[in-house]
Amino acid sequence: MPIDIAVIGLGYVGLPLAREAVHAGLQVRGFDVTTPIVQALNDGRSHVDDISDSDVAAMVAAGFRATGDVEEIRGTSAVVICVPTPLGPDGGPDLGAVIAATRTVAGILEPGMLVVLESTTYPGTTEEVLKPILEEGGLQAGQDFHLAFSPERIDPGNAVYGMKNTPKVVGGLTPASTERAADLYGRFVDTVVVAKGAREAETAKLLENTYRHINIALVNEMARFCHELDIDLWNVIDLAKTKPFGFQAFYPGPGVGGHCIPIDPNYLSHNVRSRLGYPFRFVELAQEINATMPTYVARRAQDILNEDAKAVRGSRVLLLGVTYKPDIADQRESPAVAVAQNLIAQGADLVFHDPHVEQWRVNGDVLDRVEDLDTAVLGADLVILVQNHSAYDVDALAEKSARFFDTKGASTHEGAVRL
Repeated sequence: MPIDIAVIGLGYVGLPLAREAVHAGLQVRGFDVTTPIVQALNDGRSHVDDISDSDVAAMVAAGFRATGDVEEIRGTSAVVICVPTPLGPDGGPDLGAVIAATRTVAGILEPGMLVVLESTTYPGTTEEVLKPILEEGGLQAGQDFHLAFSPERIDPGNAVYGMKNTPKVVGGLTPASTERAADLYGRFVDTVVVAKGAREAETAKLLENTYRHINIALVNEMARFCHELDIDLWNVIDLAKTKPFGFQAFYPGPGVGGHCIPIDPNYLSHNVRSRLGYPFRFVELAQEINATMPTYVARRAQDILNEDAKAVRGSRVLLLGVTYKPDIADQRESPAVAVAQNLIAQGADLVFHDPHVEQWRVNGDVLDRVEDLDTAVLGADLVILVQNHSAYDVDALAEKSARFFDTKGASTHEGAVRL
């Protein structure tokens, strides 16, 4: 049976896309260079938070197959590239995985095929990086095959918005490429939004996350001076968000984490500096503020212990929640690591608890995970809520703690110290 779509990269973006396409009745193949992931998926086992083993088993039963053999995706009608783009050493995106995936596609490219990049990157990547590689075999983009960009908008752990009901932006190198990509996504996504072109689609994703990055930095900086001025910022935010227009609530925290907010705005900043020769000052200032929050949290922890005439050195400090978002196991760019590094550097006897994480490394070492949470809370000099998982009864934990530092604004207990 002909393959409708081949998904290259079966991580947190590619696997949900493949699942939705399978559910819509498309014939889907997944390609990944990580052999254990390929084997696990074909055995019906998931490695992604929002996809269960039963979801994968249903995909396999419907005809889905994962592979590391490019010959098994030859002849597909469309290819969607969903590989990681981490920050490179120069502050721009590391396109190594994108380039490798594009070369894989170039080896099976046929007339009429649609190629879509979903990996987040700087404006111009689709045209300046993918197009030349794909054209090396003689086929021309926009004439012999279609090329487009569609930014991923996966929000891990979001129970309301997923692949199907989150509007999908698509922008091609030509109007025909845009139309072809829109038709593909329209088969398994409720709403498709057409961009003027690929560059606009690439930039839209960066604008979305830069907007969040900057506004998080705003409230993080406000958290610092509001603490000094004895102003309850959490109450201030609650008051401000009663305004039915012109305000969107953002909240302070121990830093920013995940695959988007700490990374994507830097692609835009790097692109502006390298191409235009001047800084994107809002982004660089936001990065500076957000990056220093873990150090600020550690300093506040020191102040809290000082109130009990205790030094950080030798004090038992318990971190609650080390993932970057609540109720998922994903630890990418989690600020908990930097918080832990700061406390360890000051000599804290540091342990952690997270219902979603069995093993956690800091500075290359495995940190002790407490099994009995109640006993650990009672035995700690300071408990710090870094991530508010729904499994935590925050007020009950605050009640039991000698000192409870809430960096997420989750506790209403009078004894809790909030960021």
